[in-house]
Amino acid sequence: MAVLHNRISRKELKERIINDPTPRTTISFYCYFKIEEPKAFRDQLYKDFTALGVLGRIYLAHEGINAQISLPTGNMDEFRTYLYAIEPLNGLRLNVAVDDDGKSFYVLDIKVRNKIVADGIDDPAFDMANKGKYVNAEQFNQLTSDPNTVVIDMRNHYEFEVGHFEKAIEIPSDTFREQLPMAADMMNADKDKNIIMYCTGGIRCEKASAYMLHKGFKNVFHLEGGIINYVNQVKEKGLDNKFHGKNFVFDQRLGERVTEEIISCCHQCGKPADTHVNCVNDACHLLFIQCDECNQKMEGTCSKECHDFIHLPEEEQKRLRSGIDKGRNVFNKAKSRLKDLKVE
Repeated sequence: MAVLHNRISRKELKERIINDPTPRTTISFYCYFKIEEPKAFRDQLYKDFTALGVLGRIYLAHEGINAQISLPTGNMDEFRTYLYAIEPLNGLRLNVAVDDDGKSFYVLDIKVRNKIVADGIDDPAFDMANKGKYVNAEQFNQLTSDPNTVVIDMRNHYEFEVGHFEKAIEIPSDTFREQLPMAADMMNADKDKNIIMYCTGGIRCEKASAYMLHKGFKNVFHLEGGIINYVNQVKEKGLDNKFHGKNFVFDQRLGERVTEEIISCCHQCGKPADTHVNCVNDACHLLFIQCDECNQKMEGTCSKECHDFIHLPEEEQKRLRSGIDKGRNVFNKAKSRLKDLKVE
């Protein structure tokens, strides 16, 4: 029977990829379509993707697929042929990473979930088939030049702070499920305006556009392929770029450089910085922005407590963090995560 789960330590897998000279390409894709048996579909994908050398994070649900992966560049054609042989995915847009060294993922995780985007929507009348209109990069630029257009960022606050579109409105919430009703409430007075929603790769803003239509908005658009596709189109077609800073991504890179502008600050000293890191303390793993100087001074930790912790004997560290699962802090969405990080 084929192995349907990874049996090798993530540390060893990471070392393998880092030392492997084989060129790899990072891509992302999603599709809302009905999957009758997500578990069976998951097992088949795991076998076939493993054979193609695919690594990454894939979520499946009855409502569709959401994937961020990397694979050997030489297998791209075979991968595309395989994917397009699945009828609902035939011709699906594959977002190629903007700033990529191929070291974005070290293991293949395919998980079945209730939804591919946790939205909190329980209204049976909600229909993803009734979604906003796609706009490409050129159309986005034209529409956003119109004063009658509102641009809404449907990403988390830590994504927004390192990079966003001109005149974009941030929805100040900690989760996507909170953002949806908040966005509708905030835009209630602008129901007659053009509303363009965007996110990293398109999956969140596509659902958000459907939600806004469900709430009675009329002129709703969403950026096709999100920021990743926009940046690629801008480069290919020589268009004006309206995105400033860095595009946060959910893999080992934690960001794609789009422009040289640094629009955020180190959470510890306040100097201009836009490098996200995870606290090296295995009992913390807090996600925060840290400049090079603070990184050296704090040895990659987020606080004095964590700095002291990593200098304890290893056995003492293991004892103190026993039973603590801080994995969720790798992409922690709560603003409360930014406790007092200031460095004296």
